[in-house]
Amino acid sequence: MDLPSDTMPAMPMRHGERPRRFAVVDLGSNSVRLVVFEGLSRNPLPIFNEKAVLGLGRGLQQTGRLNEAAIAPALTVLCRYAAVARAMGAATIEILATAASRDASNGPDFIAAINTRLPDVPVRILSGLEEGALSADGVLLGFPGADGVLGDMGGGSLELVELAHGRMGEAASLPLGAIRLADRAGGEPQRARAIVEADLAQVSWLRKGEGRDLYLVGGAWRALARMHIAQTNYPLSIVHHYVLKREEARDLAGVVAKADRKMLEKMPGAPAKRLEDMPFAAVVLRRLLRITGARRVVFSANGLREGWYARQLPPTIRAEHPLLAAGHDLAARFGRDTDLAPALLAWTDPLFERESPEEMALREAACWISDIGSHDHPDYRGEHAFYRVLRQPGAGLDHHQRAFMALVAALRYEVPPDAPMLLCARALLDSAALRRAEILGAALRLAFTLSGGTRQLLAGTSLRRVGGELRLSLVEGTGVFAGESVQRRLDALAAAVGLPATVEVSVS
Repeated sequence: MDLPSDTMPAMPMRHGERPRRFAVVDLGSNSVRLVVFEGLSRNPLPIFNEKAVLGLGRGLQQTGRLNEAAIAPALTVLCRYAAVARAMGAATIEILATAASRDASNGPDFIAAINTRLPDVPVRILSGLEEGALSADGVLLGFPGADGVLGDMGGGSLELVELAHGRMGEAASLPLGAIRLADRAGGEPQRARAIVEADLAQVSWLRKGEGRDLYLVGGAWRALARMHIAQTNYPLSIVHHYVLKREEARDLAGVVAKADRKMLEKMPGAPAKRLEDMPFAAVVLRRLLRITGARRVVFSANGLREGWYARQLPPTIRAEHPLLAAGHDLAARFGRDTDLAPALLAWTDPLFERESPEEMALREAACWISDIGSHDHPDYRGEHAFYRVLRQPGAGLDHHQRAFMALVAALRYEVPPDAPMLLCARALLDSAALRRAEILGAALRLAFTLSGGTRQLLAGTSLRRVGGELRLSLVEGTGVFAGESVQRRLDALAAAVGLPATVEVSVS
C-alpha cells in the first residue's frame, strides 16, 4: 500500500565533504571546451566535458583577425561555461586562450570583451612555449617516463616539446595548426607539404627523436587514431595510450592526406566535424615522422587541460605511481576495505616467484581493484567489475594494463574464462600475461572465499609451494575451514598453476 507523502520514510542523508572541483576552459582556434575535474588525484577525473566548434581562428592567416562571425557565439559559450562551472561548485575557474587569441590583431579586444562579461573569471593568454609546457605536463601525467617528441596540434599552432625520460627539454611553437595550415596552403594538402617541411626544418633538435616515440596530442590526431581503431577492429575503443608502429602511422597518414572529402566520408571512424582538417593533420604527421625518425606513434588524450590540472596537484600526488594510484582510487570508491590489498599482495607472493618490477606493480594494482564489485548486484558483479576496470578514466594505464586488471577482476568473480565478454581483454594480452592473470584471478577468488574480504580471517591462512605441490595452510579456530567451496577453488588455482594442491590445518 502506498503511504501518504507525510509518512514516507526519509531518505538517508549522505555525509562527507564533496571533493574540490576545478574548471578550465580551453579557448582554442577551432573549438572552445570546458572541463570540470573532481578531486586532487594522480589520475584526473573529469566529471563534465563540453565542446563547441566555433572556428575562431578560421581566416586568421589572410585577415590577421579573429573570425568575426565566431566572436559573439564564443562570448555566449564562455558565459554558459562559467555558469556551469559555478553551478557545479568549482573552486577554481580559468580560461586559457591559445594561438588565435594571442596572434589576432583583434585578440585584445576579444579578451577585453570576455573580461567585461566575466569580470571574476581570469583569462590567461598563453605563449606558444607556455602552451607546449602545459601540454607536456598533461602528457607526463599519463606517460611519466615519456621519451621522445611531443606534438600538440591545435587549430592555430603546433607545439613541439622534447621529452627525455619524463623531463621536458627543448620546445618550439610553429604556425602549423590544422586551420592555419589549410589557410596558408590555400586549402590544398599538396601545397601544405612544402610549408610543413620548411617550418619543421627550423627546429634542429627534432632529429633527436630518432628511434624514440612521437606523442600526439590534439583533436585532429585523436581522430586519426579513432579511424585506425575502427578500420582494424581493435578490441578497445580508447585513444589514450593507443600505439601505432612507424609504418602503420605513415601509411594511415598517407591515405588520409591524399583523400578528398567524399573518400574521407566513407572511411570507418572518420569524424564528420573534422573532415576538412584531417588531410592537413595527416600531412604534418607524415613530415614529423620523417624528420624525427620516431619508431612509434603514441596517442595521448591528455594535453593542455590536464597539464593545467596537474599544476593544481601537490608534488606528493604528482609523484605517485599512476597505475597504483588508479587502483587506490577504485578501491576507495567501490571497495569495502582499503587496507586489504597489501595483505592480498603478500598472500599471493608465493605464486609469482620471478617477477619484474612492472609485473609486481601490476599484480599489486589488481589486488587493489579485486573487491570493487562488492556493492553491485551479485548476478552482475563480474561483468560490472570487468568493464569498470577496463574502461576506467585512469590516465596512467596503458591498454595491456587495463586488459590484465579487468581480466583478473572478472575471474576473481568467477566469470567463465571463455565468456565472450572477456575476448577483448584476451586479445590485448600475450600468453604469458594471460596465464598470470588466470593464476591471480583464481588465487584472489580463493582468498575472498576464505576470508570474506577481511584481513583478520585472511591472516589465518597462507599459500606455499612445497616441493612439487601447492599447499594451503589454515589455522584452526580462526574462522576458516576447508569446506567444499574452498576445496573447489583451491583445485581451480592448482590447475591454473599446474601443481597438485593439499590442505594442512594447524592449531593456533
